[in-house]
Amino acid sequence: MDEEWVLLCSVTEEFELLLLKEMLEEEEIPSVIVNKRDSVYLFGEIELRVRSLDLLRAKQIMINKNEA
Repeated sequence: MDEEWVLLCSVTEEFELLLLKEMLEEEEIPSVIVNKRDSVYLFGEIELRVRSLDLLRAKQIMINKNEA
């Protein structure tokens, strides 16, 4: 059965997503980075996606990170 991957957040700076991805991995929440930036001019968004069943937990981790 295929898992549905949903958008958790999108940013323009990759380091923000790498930090959040690492935090999610510590909580055993798998995530994938989808790079939608233009490779030449480097504009656009980078997305972090999680499985739909992990979305609420991932959002809570993201909120806690922003409050710290």
